[in-house]
Amino acid sequence: MRINFKVKRTIKLGIYCLFFVQTGWSQNSDQEQIKKIYDVALTQGKSYDWLNYLSNQIGGRLSGSIQAQQAVNYTKQELDSLGLDKVWLQPVMVPKWVRGIPEFAYFETSPGVTTNVPITALGGSVATPPNGVKSEVVEVKGLEDLAALGEAQIKGKIVFYNRPMDPTLINTFASYSGCVDQRYAGAMEAVKYGAIGIIVRSMNLRLDDYPHTGSMSYGDLPENKKIPAAAISTNAAELLSATLRLNPNIKFYFKQNCKQFADVESYNVIGEIKGSTHPEEIIVVGGHLDSWDLGDGSHDDGAGCVQSMEVLQIFKKIGYRPKRTIRVVLFMNEENGLRGGTEYANVAKENKENHIFGLESDSGGFTPRGFTFDGPESSFEKIIGWKDLFEPYLIHLFEMGGSGADIGPLKNESITLAGLRPDSQRYFDYHHAENDTFEQVNKRELELGAASMTSLVYLVDKYGLTP
Repeated sequence: MRINFKVKRTIKLGIYCLFFVQTGWSQNSDQEQIKKIYDVALTQGKSYDWLNYLSNQIGGRLSGSIQAQQAVNYTKQELDSLGLDKVWLQPVMVPKWVRGIPEFAYFETSPGVTTNVPITALGGSVATPPNGVKSEVVEVKGLEDLAALGEAQIKGKIVFYNRPMDPTLINTFASYSGCVDQRYAGAMEAVKYGAIGIIVRSMNLRLDDYPHTGSMSYGDLPENKKIPAAAISTNAAELLSATLRLNPNIKFYFKQNCKQFADVESYNVIGEIKGSTHPEEIIVVGGHLDSWDLGDGSHDDGAGCVQSMEVLQIFKKIGYRPKRTIRVVLFMNEENGLRGGTEYANVAKENKENHIFGLESDSGGFTPRGFTFDGPESSFEKIIGWKDLFEPYLIHLFEMGGSGADIGPLKNESITLAGLRPDSQRYFDYHHAENDTFEQVNKRELELGAASMTSLVYLVDKYGLTP
């Protein structure tokens, strides 16, 4: 049967109109759903209350500690109360490092004339001898300076790493990455030249009196070759450096009592809503439940944990039944081992699970700015098409980049991984320090982050990431 040109044109125009009507309806539907997500997060959210309990009733949750186990028990109980399809604990062996009694340090400009210095042991460090360590100090700006000085100028001394975070970098995580090697590898490198201990300037952009801890490594050094490692506050680093310029012969003393024990069993805490259409396709969202022991770990990473739990709570509140399986994972031992993230990925591989998307929040509970992504370009192009839906909520950053440490082991050729990116300018004021406490977290900022995460998960679930 022949159709004349006019009829053909009418049919074609009708198809175009139907496409645009459907597209417009879909966008309006998504706008309404995302508005509902934000409304619930800001009026019926539980994230702030959950964080209050984690921070103020449990406190710092160092891997292998009683507090870490209490956090496991509490978060499992709360996930159970949401009426999810499944909640369980995934066993994982984690390191157990104990700080012991508080550290103490001073520098001595002349016999009996001392100035006390705020100090904290680095995570994984050995203790000093019972009477502490006292010696002359050699200041360096980085690992590369050690070879230039050589054993003749380092042997028997304490190496003082004093390279600050670069304040000219707007991305503070890039600034952190530019100097964290001196904390992580400082001891194993300094011992090669005969150093008897190291102290490191805290990874912090502002000048204050809070020393910041963090993980460090001895590599494959035998036990009898390990030297004590600690961080001093930025104010103390400035004062010590200035004093060394005036008097290079001053001596530094510090004492710490930390100890490494055998590994102990802990758990990742996992809860999920089973997908209605594609249950075999898994979307994972999470943060790390462990924290350092100096503060209560509210920003790092209590915030990320409760925001991830909130994703499922919001879906339950609005009555949204996902097409794909949405799984929250509260990972154990990100700070000093990444055992939880590694174990989760290993079990997923053994069970032949199909993870299509992973989202992590581990950059603090500050105002959300957007997301960074790591995955196929085709998936990223699809996600970019949703950017307009986030503009009313001042979410603008959608770019390729990193995702998160705990979801990193899931990486393969097909999965897309993402990280929530809040405003980072204040994050390192609190990171791994005594002042990372509940009162530093703004309720509304925390809730906006949870809503942003939920909205992105909703869109990935509804549309998938295949072209």
